Amino acid sequence: MPANQGERTRRRLSTGERREQLLSVGAKLFSESPYDDVWIEQVAEIAGVSRGLLYHYFPTKRDFFAAVVERESERMLRMTAAVPGMPVREQLTAGLDTYLAYVQAHAHGFRAFHRADAAGDQAVRRVYRQALAAQERQILAALAADPEFGSAFAGTPRVRLAVRGWLAFTTAVCLEWLRDGELTREQVRDLCARALLGVIV
Repeated sequence: MPANQGERTRRRLSTGERREQLLSVGAKLFSESPYDDVWIEQVAEIAGVSRGLLYHYFPTKRDFFAAVVERESERMLRMTAAVPGMPVREQLTAGLDTYLAYVQAHAHGFRAFHRADAAGDQAVRRVYRQALAAQERQILAALAADPEFGSAFAGTPRVRLAVRGWLAFTTAVCLEWLRDGELTREQVRDLCARALLGVIV
C-alpha cells in the first residue's frame, strides 16, 4: 500500500478563497502591530504561500493594507446594520458598543488607517471615502425608518451635514481615547451617542 494512502490532501483554494485567507491574516496582523512592523513576508509565511503569490493579488503593501481596511469596513457595516423596528436611540447605543469594541481590539489598524488617510495616501483615501459614505447612508436610512424622525427629516441637508460631521467627531474621539485611555468604553459610547442626538434633534 502506498505510504501516502489515506493521508489527507490539502484542498486547493480558489482565487476568492485565497484572497480572503490573505486578508484575514492581514487583519489579524495589522490589529496586533503598527503598520511599519507588519511585513509582507510574514503574511505570506502565515498563509503558507510565496511572497510572489501575495504580490500577484496585491501589488504593494499599501494596496494590501487598503484591501484589508476595505474588507474590515464592510464587516463593520454588517455588524452595525440597522435592525428593522428598533428605535434609532437603541440602535445607536448598540451600534456604538460594537464599533468601539472593534476599535479597541484593532487599535493599531485603526490608527494606521487614519494616519494614512491624513497623509493623503490615495489607495487608503479611496477606501476611506467609500467607508464614510456607506456609514452615512446607513445612519440616514435608520433615521428615515424611525417614526420619531422619518424620511423627510433624514433627507434634509442639515441632517446629512450633521451626520457627516458626527462621523468625523467620532473618529477624532476614538483616536484620542486610544491615545490616553482616560474614559471607559461606556463613557465614550455615551459621549458619542449624546453628540449625534444633540446635533440632529
